[in-house]
Amino acid sequence: MQRGRILVGVLLVAAGPMAAAADEDAAEIARWQETFAAKVRPLFEAKCLACHAGPESEGDFDLAAVMAAEQPAEQGMAWDRVAARVRLNEMPPPGSPGLSDPEKGLLHRWLDGRPGRNLCEQLASDETKSWYRGQVMSRRLTHAEYEGMIAAIVGVDLDPARNLPPDGAGGEGFDTTGDTLFLSPIHLERYLAAADEVVETVLTDEMPPADAPERAGWERWVGVGFEPTAANVRDRLASFATAAWRRRVTDEELDRLAALAEATAALPEARPLDGLRQACKAVLVSPNFLYLVETVQAGGVEPLAPRQLATRLAVFLWASLPDDELLRLADEGRLTDDDVLREQVRRMLRDPRSRSLAEAFGLQWLELGGFAQRVAADRSLFPEVDDPLVSDFREETIRVVHRVFATDASLLELIAADETPLNARLAVHYGLSEPEQVGADGWGVVPLADGRRGGVLTTAAVLATTSYPRRTSPVLRGQWVLGQLLGGRVPPPPPGVPPLPEPHEGEESQTLRQRLEAHRSNPSCATCHDRMDPLGFGLENYDPLGRWRTTDAGQPIDASGTLPSGASFAGPEELKARLLDRRDEFIRHVSRKLLGFALGRQLDEFDQCVVKRTAERLAAADYRSGLLVEEIVLSHPFRHRYHKMED
Repeated sequence: MQRGRILVGVLLVAAGPMAAAADEDAAEIARWQETFAAKVRPLFEAKCLACHAGPESEGDFDLAAVMAAEQPAEQGMAWDRVAARVRLNEMPPPGSPGLSDPEKGLLHRWLDGRPGRNLCEQLASDETKSWYRGQVMSRRLTHAEYEGMIAAIVGVDLDPARNLPPDGAGGEGFDTTGDTLFLSPIHLERYLAAADEVVETVLTDEMPPADAPERAGWERWVGVGFEPTAANVRDRLASFATAAWRRRVTDEELDRLAALAEATAALPEARPLDGLRQACKAVLVSPNFLYLVETVQAGGVEPLAPRQLATRLAVFLWASLPDDELLRLADEGRLTDDDVLREQVRRMLRDPRSRSLAEAFGLQWLELGGFAQRVAADRSLFPEVDDPLVSDFREETIRVVHRVFATDASLLELIAADETPLNARLAVHYGLSEPEQVGADGWGVVPLADGRRGGVLTTAAVLATTSYPRRTSPVLRGQWVLGQLLGGRVPPPPPGVPPLPEPHEGEESQTLRQRLEAHRSNPSCATCHDRMDPLGFGLENYDPLGRWRTTDAGQPIDASGTLPSGASFAGPEELKARLLDRRDEFIRHVSRKLLGFALGRQLDEFDQCVVKRTAERLAAADYRSGLLVEEIVLSHPFRHRYHKMED
């Protein structure tokens, strides 16, 4: 009997939250339907039912029947249809009593507030322009994507993007944002030069030496015994253009390429392979290669075609072309299957090519783009800083991020991990033991005895770029932690606030913390600095090059801090623990950033639903990095796109 009472009690406790949620949902539906009865129904009766009531309704849409339903909130598809027609100003039609601006506002708010709307399965369009920020039909390749695709096509990495103008950034802060990837005359000039270099390097008239890096590309596109007859050239061009344009080439397109090759080969000064070379250059400067083109099928919001989905997936994870397996699955119609798509994500993350995700996404997320130029260390004070060391700083960060995604590790290891990738030079720099096992590139993984290292926060790249040339900056470091790891926003300092002065004579014994605390006593500065500075103080044990230290100005370093929440810490290890206490903020921020990178645009209200859902699923699955990528790839906005319909 006692056990029965206990079981009933447990069930009542467990049912409490569910009952509360059900009550909240019921209250939300009741409020929505009250607004309908009091304000929306009279509006529809006055403006719509003359044409949309009964079996002979205009457009076969009986609004009267929808309104008469016992539960109007459950008529989701019908209300979506109403919302679309009203937003497009198609209803009420011209010549009938129209809606005033206040009436439209009331109707939009009521329709958008319908309980149970699944924003995760919608995409911004003209019909939802109250949230829509514009569309980018096709975007230019980023530098990383251009180089990755060239390498995949010709079989050798030639660094062809080194002379291209720099890419911009927009949306959620990434160079994949379509509306920043314009094509200027200088771009086109540099693309022509890059195509010339690539083709002339690989498609030589004589076979390159066996140890030449371009030998593989030559064997693929020329081959021993190749004769530049019209048929052979056409065959090579069909394969080359199909690979470069990421789709099958039409007969008409192939005719034009073959005609160009034939005309070039007929010139008096032409070399044996000039025809093939000139046509291949044309392939590489075509918009079909330079742009990620997702052609219109029917218009409006529509799913990507299978090969388009394969390309979007390969660009996201590899910054390159889809491989044979992706294309085979696309052509078989299997790539749209959720289980198949998840397995492909796992396979692609295990592939070494997923390093590009860490490099393209990771460095931009961590604000380490153009890293070599951002290491401001004064080399007269730090003569040990040289180009190889700076390169190691960058490489370490890429490997830290890549390791998490390639091994399906917890995303929390980006904050704190018990091992880290190093080479011998960095191990000496950090004062750590060298890796026992290294690859051909000299890098290996070193286990860590404490929390001084591990994760992105304590890499030299982050610590160096958040320092000044001659000293550290708790403000810059705290702002970085707040913004890049937690997604916080800090406004710029108010005008007239002077920078922190360098110590005067007699003040050399003051630590940076002591001088900064005096500087931040200004009440107008305290609000933001109270959020940032404690986070930065927790990293004061690292000098401007990320090396461990225990003193500053001859005094012991105080690396303790207290956050506005009251949580306190002492040193980087405890700081990481406080950040892990705020894991929900971190996970939601990383999810938002990676989704913005993948979609190549600023996120909208529909996308925020995907971010929220993804963060919830990660929390229930130990924050596996692979699950984050899977959720993005399977999301509605990743697998669909909007094409503006012609009038």
